[in-house]
This record gives sequence, C-alpha cells and structure tokens, in this order.
Amino acid sequence: MGVEPVPGEPAAVANLDGERAVLVADYHAGIEAGLRREGVELRDRGDARREHLLSILRREDADRLVVLGDLGHAIGNPGEQERDELEALFEAVPESVAITLVKGNHDGDVETLVAEFDREIQLTPSHGIRVGDVGLVHGHTWPAPHVLGADVVCMGHEHPVVRLEDEVGGARMERVWLRGDLRAEPFREHYDDDLAVDGELVVFPGFNDLSGGTWINVSGQEFLSPFLPDGLADGEAYLLDGTRLGDYRRV
Repeated sequence: MGVEPVPGEPAAVANLDGERAVLVADYHAGIEAGLRREGVELRDRGDARREHLLSILRREDADRLVVLGDLGHAIGNPGEQERDELEALFEAVPESVAITLVKGNHDGDVETLVAEFDREIQLTPSHGIRVGDVGLVHGHTWPAPHVLGADVVCMGHEHPVVRLEDEVGGARMERVWLRGDLRAEPFREHYDDDLAVDGELVVFPGFNDLSGGTWINVSGQEFLSPFLPDGLADGEAYLLDGTRLGDYRRV
C-alpha cells in the first residue's frame, strides 16, 4: 500500500514521489477559542497538539508534512489564539520538513495567513492534487478528475467516529479510519461517463480530538462530503490502534 496509518495515531505515512510524508487531517488550530464563543470552557491545548504532531514527524523521520485541510478552525479571519498557535507550529516544524496544505472549508483566508509567516508552505486548490499514485483532497468539494485517477485518494473533512458500548451499557466515542474502494458511478455522473476511477479511498480521522465528527454507526447521521457515502464501496472501519471493525455500516 502507498498509504499506511501510523499505529495508534490519527496520522499516516505515504511515499510521495520519493519523499516520506506524514499525512494528517483536520488539525483545527484555535478550536478552543471557537468553542468558548459557543459557551464551552476549555483550557488551550495548542502546545500539546503541536508537540503531538512534532513527535510523529520525528518518529517517522518525515521529509514532508501534509495537512488534508482545516489546518485552522476559524472559517473566516482567524483570531489571535489561532494565529499564535499556527505561528508556533510553523516555527517548530524543522526546516528539513516541507509543508503542504490541501485547502479545506475552514481554510478560506489561509493564503493571507500563510503570507504573514516566515515559512514556505505549498497550498493546493480545494479540489486537491495528485502526487504520483496518491491523491490528496480535503473532501468538502468534488475531487478533480486527475486526483480520482490515483491508486489511493486520501481525504479528511468527515472526522469519522464510532459509538462503542460495553456489556453494561457504557458508551464511548472512538475516532476511526474508513477505507474501501472508490465507487465510480457518482463521479462519472458528476464529471464524465468515461472517467477512470478504480482506486482506494482513505478517510482520515480528525487529528484534533475536540472537533467532533460524523458518527458512522448512529442512526440519523449523514456524511458531510458531497460524494459520500455513494463514492465509497464496501468501506471498512478501523480504530486508531489498527483494530478492524468491519463494514462501517454494521459496526
């Protein structure tokens, strides 16, 4: 496989044209400030979030960091806390590690924000890019046709989670990966009947554990992406530790 989850982490590694890349999705810097505006009081976890990501980059000896959208939390102009957190992150990522941001729906003003920092960051269009055999997209819009032609398409946006219950009725939320073959029909209906789509789709868990997510095994929940669930054939869910839960529709 060209994309493999890091055991126990909401991150994966991939070979992107000879570079060893660490991929994460939905970092949502500054989320605590956003939640406080909604009446939820939380201490800031920006430092811990940054150190968590840096530890993965070190452990995996990464050449590149790829964020699959929603690097920040504010959809519009980011506040002071988010700017400070992102500045500290960009300063802390070693210069030897290149940074790519696949633009997501929370990254509306990211071009202006990135220009303020003394760090080169590759920004991609919202419809994603393809690097070798790997497609990179956030997932809030339809991936470009050339992205869909990759062997593996990686996306964020959904923050998939499951509700797990024990024998005495206790319940907990767990972040999960979704993996399965791309189903060509919805993409061909959207683009062209001759579109080549025969790769795998990997839906990343949210890196930020405060960002909520799409409950894949709770009735009444719907996916956020315009091409899910129709674009995912026989998808299976996996916990961060690698435990296979089977067909996500029957967890």
